[in-house]
Amino acid sequence: MSKIYIGTAGWSIPKQYADEFPSAGTHLARYSKNLNCTEINSSFYRSHRFSTWAKWADSVPNDFRFSVKAPKTITHEAQLTCSIEQLRSFLAGAQTLAGKLGPILFQLPPKSAFNPSIAETFLGMFREHYPGLAVFEPRHPSWFTAEADHLLLRFQIARVAADPAPVPEAAIPGGWDKLIYYRLHGSPRMYYSEYTKPFLHSTATTIASQQKTAEVWCIFDNTASGSALGDAQNLNHLLTQNPT
Repeated sequence: MSKIYIGTAGWSIPKQYADEFPSAGTHLARYSKNLNCTEINSSFYRSHRFSTWAKWADSVPNDFRFSVKAPKTITHEAQLTCSIEQLRSFLAGAQTLAGKLGPILFQLPPKSAFNPSIAETFLGMFREHYPGLAVFEPRHPSWFTAEADHLLLRFQIARVAADPAPVPEAAIPGGWDKLIYYRLHGSPRMYYSEYTKPFLHSTATTIASQQKTAEVWCIFDNTASGSALGDAQNLNHLLTQNPT
């Protein structure tokens, strides 16, 4: 069985869940007592000192993992035509997490259409500098084709399964099938809505099945109302109960 990682975007602990976590320590240290991963989103907006990355890694247990969102300078501004130096700089920081580094996440802007030449060049450059787990979250319909999926598979890059899905195919994992990565943004109101019990039960059953052949990540991004942490803990509990 491969590993399952359940967590939230960031490690905020809203007041309504504070009593369920230890009272002492940093937010990250407290968060890591209940969940085994988090997604670092702040790296999308700005770079961090190596000492900051190292501090985060030192704050959590050995089996805890961080996924790291690539900077907008690479995904949104350069739209994958970034320089080698930009990519190296980002990866050098993320790799300071060492053995606690999980997948690198590339979220593309909705307007960013699939360009085979640009995508292949970028993925080739990326793989020259980083052999580890990686996942794309494209949002333009042109990415959900056999050609795009084959390219991701060739470079062993997974494709996010997202909710809400910008197109129906986006709800289903794609690309390299040894990593499955869910990003649940909240539905029907993105970033706010809490997920229903039937949805979480169905998700738990699906993940338990997928765990047989792939490492599975599920990140809740419905953080604006604080729902993400409750959803993550509920899903974690369901998976602990071995859903069938």
